[in-house]
Amino acid sequence: MTKTTSRPEISAFGKFVRRVYDGIRRLPDLPGAYLHPWRRESMRKLAALKNSHQGERCFIIGNGPSLKVTDLSKLKNEFSIGSNRIFLAEEELGFKPSVLLSVNDLVVQQSVEELSALRMPKFFSWRARRWITPDALTHFLYTTYTTPAFAKDVRGRIWEGGTVTNVALQLAYHFGFKQIILIGVDHNYVDKGKPNSTVESKGDDPNHFSAKYFGKGFQWQLPDLEAWEDGYRMVRRAYEADGREVLDATIGGKLTVFKKVDFNSLFD
Repeated sequence: MTKTTSRPEISAFGKFVRRVYDGIRRLPDLPGAYLHPWRRESMRKLAALKNSHQGERCFIIGNGPSLKVTDLSKLKNEFSIGSNRIFLAEEELGFKPSVLLSVNDLVVQQSVEELSALRMPKFFSWRARRWITPDALTHFLYTTYTTPAFAKDVRGRIWEGGTVTNVALQLAYHFGFKQIILIGVDHNYVDKGKPNSTVESKGDDPNHFSAKYFGKGFQWQLPDLEAWEDGYRMVRRAYEADGREVLDATIGGKLTVFKKVDFNSLFD
């Protein structure tokens, strides 16, 4: 289990200064993020998706090893958000999500052919325009690393929170889902090291459902589980304030931020 420690509170003035500083840093990106034709088209499509699933439930799929012992056939008639290299699950586990989300530059750059070939709604960070040519199924999101906030409308800026799952939770909120259920969010990694540092896999991947997920030669960033938990707590507060909920049905998962539920009990 990840050791958590309380972080010092930042004063209101300190938060204001940080927002101003972060805003100045983002200024060069803003014209393209809001005025570029690709982004304007994405914003139009995102507007149509706002509250399109109001009151329904949604499954957000992490890519942890627990997916291998989860009966994914139960999700056949459920809406699900998959991320990054979840496309490997179609062949290995017989599962394909409803939509695909990927905001990590390294993942997109190294998986561009597979991601581009997917015939499903796809959501990418605006940064991915360097590798992804848009089609009718592509949506570009303006995601950033700075200034923690929960986006209730994903047409604007979205804080990544260090993990694609955080963005998926904000996307699901935009869709209007009332109940979100996490599976495959194991929140536990065999590889250790400095958080967010880039490493290159030397062999089979032990941290995901497929040995090929971040297989030999694939570059990826080590997780910052503590920072992820800070983001998840922000998500939980936002959902609860609106009478919605996030449940964690990951089999054997180590995340403790959300209420735990038994996966099979969701289908009685």
